[in-house]
Amino acid sequence: MESVGQNELKKILASEGIEFLTSATDGKVPCSAVDGKTVCLFFSANWCRPCKSFIPNLVKLYNSLKKNGENLEIVFVSSDRDENAYNEHLETMPWLAVPFSSDLYTRLSGLYSIKHIPALIPLSSEGNIVEDDVVSLVEDYGVDAYPFTRERRDQLRVMDERKRRGGRIEELLAHDGRDYIITRKGRKILVSELLGKTIGLYFGAHWCPPARNFTKQLVESYTELVTILNQPFEVIFISTDRDQDEFICSLSTMPWPAIPYEDKTRQDLKRIFDIKGIPTLILIGPDGKTISNNGRAVISMYGAMAFPFTEPRIAGIEASLRKEGDRLPRKVQDPKHVHELKLDMAKAYVCDACKKQGRFWTFSCDVCDYDLHPRCVEETF
Repeated sequence: MESVGQNELKKILASEGIEFLTSATDGKVPCSAVDGKTVCLFFSANWCRPCKSFIPNLVKLYNSLKKNGENLEIVFVSSDRDENAYNEHLETMPWLAVPFSSDLYTRLSGLYSIKHIPALIPLSSEGNIVEDDVVSLVEDYGVDAYPFTRERRDQLRVMDERKRRGGRIEELLAHDGRDYIITRKGRKILVSELLGKTIGLYFGAHWCPPARNFTKQLVESYTELVTILNQPFEVIFISTDRDQDEFICSLSTMPWPAIPYEDKTRQDLKRIFDIKGIPTLILIGPDGKTISNNGRAVISMYGAMAFPFTEPRIAGIEASLRKEGDRLPRKVQDPKHVHELKLDMAKAYVCDACKKQGRFWTFSCDVCDYDLHPRCVEETF
């Protein structure tokens, strides 16, 4: 983007005959009130739903930075269609605004290359653009995004990478004085109690059918590992539900704890682990380092037997299965079935002889939906 900043802003305001900015609480404020400050131009509109969703985050950041004495001012630039909508939108903001003018919006949005709203453009006190649109930066990091520079963005990414690579589970799960996670019954579990355990970070939501299905598989493995075998394993639910009620509904089906729904850590973990879809299960070892980003596949294929989910353990299971398969015939003819049965591998199936569930090796029919345990084939000869 061309290096344009406060000087150009002042020139445009002067050319439009504007000597005062506007405040919902203080009325007219001289344009000189922003001199020497880092100014953020906030392009927004009352008709824009994403803008309205973003404003509470920006208000929280603004109030926090002002409380800390930071030399910052935000100036609202409206693309509203009429002055009533402009005034209604301004009432939700504690910062300043340029007067309502469609011509002024057109000039400023062109000057700062605004392609969409909301957009937040930081300008330094020297008059240069600090960084391009930082809406996503504020959404991701909140007040930590300040002072919105490229250097600060790089620092935050390094911090995320350090957390992702692991070493301290407290840095991942605790936040802003909260040092606990919660159960479906409201009990608090200290994050420190998780030290030394293998952790599964489970990203899911009640509205997602694949997540609901995987939850059932994960509950089965979790129950076997924790309740029956007393293994040092814990799952933490990271909700992507749409509201608190959905979150409660999700958690009611789970025997493990969760990050509180209202906590920003949920969004932080989605960003840190680059979660693109759900369900996703991130597996973290007792040393705090990530074991696998695809725990869903591990659980779906091997279940509890894969614990502690390390590469050597998975390799051992696969080697054992290969040896088992090498001892089995490639094809069999079972007297109870008219078609030839071929050796196959399946995550789960129901044996048509004993009616019990099976997994891994099966003798399967290519023509019809028919499966036999290898041991059941032997018993039918």
